[in-house]
Amino acid sequence: MLGINKTFKLGDKEITIETGKLAKQADGSAVVKVGNTMLLATVCCKKEAVENTDFLPLQVEYQEKYGAVGRFPGGFFKREARPSEYEILIARLVDRALRPLFPDDFHAETQVIVTLISGDRNYLPDAYAGLAASAALSVSNIPFNGPISEVRVGRIDGKMVINPSVEEMEHSDIDMIVAATMDNIMMVEGEMKEISEADMVEALNAAHEAIKIQVQAQLDLAAMVEKANPKREYCHETNDEELRERVNKETYDKVYAVAKSFMGKQERNEAFDQIIADFMETIPEEEREEKQYMVQRYYHDVQYHAMRNMILNERIRLDGRQLDQIRPIWIETDYLPSAHGSAIFTRGETQSLMSCTLGTKLDEQTIDGAIVEGSSRFILHYNFPPFSVGEVKRIGSTGRREIGHGNLAHRALKPMIPFDDPNFPYTVRLVSDILESNGSSSMATVCAGTLALYDCGVKMRKPVSGIAMGLITDENTGKYAILSDILGDEDHLGDMDFKVCGTADGITACQMDIKVNGLSAEIMAEALEQARKGRLHILGKIKEAIPEPRADYKPFVPRIVQMTIPRDQIGAVIGPGGKVIQEMQRETNTTINIEEVGEVGVIDIAAANVDDINAAIARIKEITAVPEVGEIYKGKVKSIMPFGAFVEILPNTDGLLHISEICWKRLEKAEEVLQVGDEVEVKLIGVDDKGKLKLSRKVLLPKPEGMPDEPERPRRSERRPKPNRPNRERGPKYNN
Repeated sequence: MLGINKTFKLGDKEITIETGKLAKQADGSAVVKVGNTMLLATVCCKKEAVENTDFLPLQVEYQEKYGAVGRFPGGFFKREARPSEYEILIARLVDRALRPLFPDDFHAETQVIVTLISGDRNYLPDAYAGLAASAALSVSNIPFNGPISEVRVGRIDGKMVINPSVEEMEHSDIDMIVAATMDNIMMVEGEMKEISEADMVEALNAAHEAIKIQVQAQLDLAAMVEKANPKREYCHETNDEELRERVNKETYDKVYAVAKSFMGKQERNEAFDQIIADFMETIPEEEREEKQYMVQRYYHDVQYHAMRNMILNERIRLDGRQLDQIRPIWIETDYLPSAHGSAIFTRGETQSLMSCTLGTKLDEQTIDGAIVEGSSRFILHYNFPPFSVGEVKRIGSTGRREIGHGNLAHRALKPMIPFDDPNFPYTVRLVSDILESNGSSSMATVCAGTLALYDCGVKMRKPVSGIAMGLITDENTGKYAILSDILGDEDHLGDMDFKVCGTADGITACQMDIKVNGLSAEIMAEALEQARKGRLHILGKIKEAIPEPRADYKPFVPRIVQMTIPRDQIGAVIGPGGKVIQEMQRETNTTINIEEVGEVGVIDIAAANVDDINAAIARIKEITAVPEVGEIYKGKVKSIMPFGAFVEILPNTDGLLHISEICWKRLEKAEEVLQVGDEVEVKLIGVDDKGKLKLSRKVLLPKPEGMPDEPERPRRSERRPKPNRPNRERGPKYNN
């Protein structure tokens, strides 16, 4: 089995999957190579499941080695540490595609690790991580209903492109990762530039066709190693069919009645808990502890079927809404008096408190990944404290779910913030604190983000809203129900979680997870159209609350003005060791940042008021100004000589004020009028051949009455030539 590989073409790219060479002690391993990009995926699984475990403890990790691209990691220790947000997001993409395809009764702890071991910016690794992970599972003995694969799809010049390069993506209006099996799409996540619903369906179809090629390659590879690596047998669930039937018979009608009572989330959960508590009382006390785990599992199945049947048969939902009805919305802006912008967005039992902060270029987020480097002027953080769902949990570091939800809202809002407008040089940070949650807090974050940006005075191109769609299907009857604005229980018990964000003119971001086998094009189109109507309804509520961005920022928001200077003058503004710019910031109460962009230096000046900004601008203009003949300057006398005074008219730029140009009357000494340190207005009247400046003060003073005009001195060439004189006889000293 050593070194078995499968090579295939995907468009103009040649991809190789190899197994049996690296990491042979893992249950399964594979290396995916495309160009110079190489990903090693491994999978390991424990032999048995932990007792009374009714779920799959699956852990998916994605990690990038800096040495793979010939770089050192940042930080003091110079080694890879905790995963970056980028790595976490890629791990989530792989996890969401793989998780639904393990058998429902398989509960052994499983770990998938995908590692970038060689990197190439022309072949972004995130688009191949799912392929590598699935290939490792496919050649392992772990039960798995795959294979799957993932691709990135972009649209460049109207044409769908699979796995485009970084340079190509700069011209794309779609950036979407799609995961699928041979037959069905499983996961979608991406951002778009206001594309239509029809465009999105086209992109999904193009991605699926490319995925089929990769899935077939994995099937071919697995066939080569199948005899040496058969799938393991397992038994992770024991069942008592008599007990299952009894739980169903005694609780189904009660669960159905509670589901149809249209209670609130907390009341409904309490009622469901009471039903199972009453049932447990009917079990002999000596058997309760032994049977509790099994009863809970069967009771979950009862809840699953009862709620789904109610929605499919009666076309009503847990809270009494129609299938396409949006929960009541209330909005309040400017809620936090000290924030630059703030808003509360509440939809049903989901509530986001959003704050917006504007900062300078110094506040930009640095991105230092092995492949992806740069900076970001837009930061969105999403927080999900335990009290939002009435729970008590330890608060630790930011969870993967929080990072993923924040990233989706970030993608939805970013295209509508005017970062390319030179009049908007700000860095933006949005923070969404979820105070209540019962369905789609990420979409509440998108809506609250628009409101907070409007309240701050950011001139967004268009407002953005988001909605979460659900799906309930019955394969036996063919019935289905598409749900708008789903509840938490509808998400948990449903077959699809489809989040769609956008403006009135198109989609800007989406995220979809599908738990069933098969989603027809007709259902997808219907779900997208229903989502569009819901999105427009929510946009209407946003516009009612705040029709447009505020005309101006609040008084305490930092004002930022941007100006440019020639590149060769950047050093003069900064000064030796930063002395000039530091002194300028201290004296004008401003924050100044200079960046070299092409042939110019771009300067951002931030302060709490306009006067301080104007003072800094004046100082910079003084430093970078070029003296012009005829201009009037207010200078300072730096030194006095017998023939006049030297006056500094610009920083580090002196000119000679000749004694004859100080005033109209004749002076014996310049000290009769001027002293060192005096400020005096002068006019630049000329520049000699050596670049020395000639100044005049008297031309700015009124001429005394009766004083005749000075005759214009003739040019040297026009002056009368001196008469020829005979050489004087030199003395003995010169005659030797």
